[in-house]
Amino acid sequence: MTFTGRVVAGTLLVLVVSVAVLLWTADFALRRDLEGEVAATLRREAFIVREGLPSEAAPAQAWIYRVGRETGYRITLIAPDGTVVGESDYATLPLPSIENHGSRPEIRAAYADSVGVSKRKSRTVGRELMYVAVPGGPGVVRVAADLQQVDGIVHRAQFAVALAALVALLIGALVAWITAGSVTRPLTAITEAARSIAAGQPPRFPHSGIQDIDTLVQALRQMHHDLADRFEKLRHEQAESAAIVTAMVEGVVAADARGQIVTANPAARELLGYSPNALLPELQQLFRGRSAREIVRRVSEGDSVEGEEVGIDGRKVVISARPLPTGGAILVLHDQTEIRRLEAVRRDFVANVSHELKTPLTSISGYAETLLAERPDAQTERQFLETILANAHRMQLLVDDLLDLARIESGRWQPDLAAIDLAEVAAELTSDFADRASKLGVALSTDIGPEAETLLADPDGVRLVLRNLIDNALRYTPPSGRITLRSRVEEEGIALQVEDNGSGVSREHLSRVFERFYRVDPSRSRAEGGTGLGLAIVRHTVEAHGGRVGIESELGEGTRVTAWFPGAVTGGVTEP
Repeated sequence: MTFTGRVVAGTLLVLVVSVAVLLWTADFALRRDLEGEVAATLRREAFIVREGLPSEAAPAQAWIYRVGRETGYRITLIAPDGTVVGESDYATLPLPSIENHGSRPEIRAAYADSVGVSKRKSRTVGRELMYVAVPGGPGVVRVAADLQQVDGIVHRAQFAVALAALVALLIGALVAWITAGSVTRPLTAITEAARSIAAGQPPRFPHSGIQDIDTLVQALRQMHHDLADRFEKLRHEQAESAAIVTAMVEGVVAADARGQIVTANPAARELLGYSPNALLPELQQLFRGRSAREIVRRVSEGDSVEGEEVGIDGRKVVISARPLPTGGAILVLHDQTEIRRLEAVRRDFVANVSHELKTPLTSISGYAETLLAERPDAQTERQFLETILANAHRMQLLVDDLLDLARIESGRWQPDLAAIDLAEVAAELTSDFADRASKLGVALSTDIGPEAETLLADPDGVRLVLRNLIDNALRYTPPSGRITLRSRVEEEGIALQVEDNGSGVSREHLSRVFERFYRVDPSRSRAEGGTGLGLAIVRHTVEAHGGRVGIESELGEGTRVTAWFPGAVTGGVTEP
């Protein structure tokens, strides 16, 4: 076929396809809008019928018969068991035997307290009807309307569009024939010039007077000079793309149309458990999990997958996949394990803070409301006020601990290192806790080891660590128990230990005791005023020094918490 014939045929094909698409779109959009209007009208009618429906069966039948005659709609009343108890086609009761309507889709939706909408061909009238059902009346009120009027409007619109399209086809064919003739001659000359270039002969380029074709001629003249540069640039771009893919923290896997892996960056290999030089299987066998295999199946069939989370070897991975235009697919794997863990930590933290604040706030509110509503005697009033003050103090402790923990975790707090006399600090803390320990019947003692008398650390931070450890030990040490604060040289650093012979901690709790708000015995620690943040503050404070915290405990035999601070020990002074 000549170029002119192709242009004309192509133009006609485009016009025909455009007309077909236009007809289909007009039919679909118009029918959808009209049917939507019918459904909305039926819904309003159904609610009106439901509101005006008499409670008695006979008056209700007469009423829907009259409304059906006036509106032209078919109205049906259905009992909860699907039995038709009212029908607008009949003036009075009893009704003839009618098929049970409980299985109709719109009826099932109405039974579920929703508005049911359905469209189907009626067995009774032999035409397509729109049904809308709402809960009410004896069970469900359904209103139906004939869609024959909608079909008529759509057919008239299609005829008008088709007539206009036919005129456009005739005009387009004529214009295409004239235009193609003016373009064919210079294009034929350009074809000959291209053949000359391919054969290595000097080409003869035409001058057509058509701007676009003359631009093409200039491009052909420049082609010889540009090809080498373009190929070199393409090689550089491919190398850059490969370097970018290799450096990405997201896993990238690309496969060809046969399913063979052509690209898998180091992040993808590590995430999938393959060594850098391991031979990868085909894409269909690359994943072990069913969810990931389903994603591979879908993308192999041409579907795109956007951000679906799957499990891969215990990790949470979000996979996005796209089919490639030439066949095959590319998958991007985002490891979301740490993000999901942090989200869980955040949710737990918010829930715990809310719970910890709720109890004292409830007490404060309750006692304050009692004081406002009644005038108790002086002793009772004092007891209430003391309770309010104690709970306010408890909330203040929680807020202070939260602020300390937030300041340390955010990095705004940095240790201000200074030489600390551990014996002096131990004596100070022993004195601070002496009254409380005496009331509990617990003995406090210190044991400052040789070469471990001085620690180079933040004085306030060290006091905060030891204060929280002693406070925690006092809660779990019974009367006649003992608590010992000691220091020892350990691994070119100093270990501060707080040891008690209290109730101890079972092994299943040891790995979590330094988490925020984690309590081995929640009821007991709350009753004794703990905020649940002390050990978390200890851990973050010690880690801010570059140290570490550990715990050893046996149930019923006591607990020893060790805070190790780094530094080379020289003459009793630790150096960072």
